[in-house]
Amino acid sequence: MSGRQGGKAKPLKAPKKGEKDLSEEDVEFKKKQQEEAKKIKEMAAKAGQRGPLLGGGIKKSGKK
Repeated sequence: MSGRQGGKAKPLKAPKKGEKDLSEEDVEFKKKQQEEAKKIKEMAAKAGQRGPLLGGGIKKSGKK
């Protein structure tokens, strides 16, 4: 055994997966998912523009 072969062996590369035949339902589902992701991203950007919803968190009364 040589010193370079110690440790964990690298896994062999798996062959690339070929194109799948997608049915109309699969294509429709993927399109719907993309639209929902786009909507969520737009909503997050819109919400980020306004700033924090709550003003300050825990408030102290000043009384002792």
